[in-house]
Amino acid sequence: MIRVRLGRGGWVNSVGAPVIRIGAAAMLCMMLAVAGCASKQPTTGAENPGAGAGGSGLGEEGVGKTSLQQMQQGTLGAGTGGPLTDIHFDYDDFTIRPQDSEILRANAQWLEKNPNARVQVEGHCDERGSEEYNIALGAKRAQSAKEYLTTLGVAGDRISTISYGKELPVCTEHDDSCWAQNRRAHFVVSK
Repeated sequence: MIRVRLGRGGWVNSVGAPVIRIGAAAMLCMMLAVAGCASKQPTTGAENPGAGAGGSGLGEEGVGKTSLQQMQQGTLGAGTGGPLTDIHFDYDDFTIRPQDSEILRANAQWLEKNPNARVQVEGHCDERGSEEYNIALGAKRAQSAKEYLTTLGVAGDRISTISYGKELPVCTEHDDSCWAQNRRAHFVVSK
């Protein structure tokens, strides 16, 4: 079998099948596995100037609590989300509904009156569908809400987005009314 050089440093054998360097591939996989398992150390206000007491970062110092913080405290869905109101979405959709446009207008007015506030828009889904699909759908929902707020005059750099997919439901029943509560964009404010 004759090995032939194939542009950009690749090799093929004379019949065209790729030659794989097992040792290098195994080493790369091992390095990726180790890097993926590394945990991020918590930061203090010194490392992240926007966070901490009086900062403008998102988190516990903010006006509202993230859905993850609410879930950890056992208050998810208990109305402790801050001054902005959540909006909801139809099944398998990320379009802003007409009844939610008024909620977004009120949210934009509050943000206009509070120019130092920042907001993180969380996209959430119901339990149906794969994790990957729901993470993508939640991201689209959060982005739709952000874009709507920017069309109402809120500066885009004051708004960040995150998707939790189906991981943080406010209702855990398995019916339509419960699923409708989980298909939402949640707004977390920090100052």
